[in-house]
Amino acid sequence: MKKLCPYGTHRVLSPLGVLPQAAEKIDNTMICYGNEILIDVRTLNIDSASFAQIKKSTNSNIVKMKEKILEIVNDRGKMHNPVTGSGGMLLGVVKEIGKDLNIDLKVGDRIATLVSLSLTPLKVQEIKQIHLKKDQVDIIGGAILFKSGIYAKIPNDLSENVVLSALDVAGAPAQVAKLVKPNDTVLILGAAGKSGVLCSYQARKSVGPKGKIIGMNIDDPSLVELRDLNICDEIITADAQNPIQVYNEVMRVNNNQQVDITINVVNVPNTEMTSILVTKATGIVYFFSMATSFTKAALGAEGIASEVMMIIGNGYTPGHANLTLNLLRESKALHDLFIKRYEKKE
Repeated sequence: MKKLCPYGTHRVLSPLGVLPQAAEKIDNTMICYGNEILIDVRTLNIDSASFAQIKKSTNSNIVKMKEKILEIVNDRGKMHNPVTGSGGMLLGVVKEIGKDLNIDLKVGDRIATLVSLSLTPLKVQEIKQIHLKKDQVDIIGGAILFKSGIYAKIPNDLSENVVLSALDVAGAPAQVAKLVKPNDTVLILGAAGKSGVLCSYQARKSVGPKGKIIGMNIDDPSLVELRDLNICDEIITADAQNPIQVYNEVMRVNNNQQVDITINVVNVPNTEMTSILVTKATGIVYFFSMATSFTKAALGAEGIASEVMMIIGNGYTPGHANLTLNLLRESKALHDLFIKRYEKKE
């Protein structure tokens, strides 16, 4: 009998001694040990950076995307993209609860996991459909949630797809609520995306009437939707991978001043210097993007003599699920946007 670990090290196959997220391969046998939860998985919500990388590497070919996802899961025992290092989260139904667990779940409950797929034992029997515009993959399969894993029950007043999409990025707006203060000037890189609109909305609440929200996005149809939300004081169109272009645009709309806080929620690499350059040396950069390089951020800040505080978003802060779902409940416009984006049939 294996010695069970609340963090799931009993599932690690290689290299031994590491936690499941860092492991190259984990045991994805769908047997529910005493300190685990077995889930019938319906949908994978792939991390945006990972999904974008898979799309790009396969030219959005659905058959090749399915092959790539199955290759990753079969090789690693989890949906842990070896290129981006990121995973995502899932939606499913509780199938079995370990005998050693005393939790507020019962068999048949619908839940969304709030820990990364990069550490979650996963078995995929069939990929039913890939939703290119939603970063979601409908599957037949199973997953294991460790004792240390967190989850959210799917509420009855919101649809499954909307909840799954919102909870995938719940850590971002919740951290914005902690970091942003009244009267701050805040830049959201990737403001028109899923996490971007949630962060922009929360930032609008946090800065108050005298604060300022600047939304930045590439030229994309979603910019129209961002404008319609009426939560940004300024919206600039620029490429987050072009630091000088973004810097000049921010200076233009912000009285030639850098911002107090930059929230980076883009899904592409090489945006570290953009975030640092536009932020005051005494300010804060919050990197929620899974495409962030610590090395580029640290050495880049040093290179321009900036002592900006840089925070790596880990996707979790207490109460993040409720805070994010409540944003959808209190804003009809935001809720309707999520319905449009994530309930739309493809």
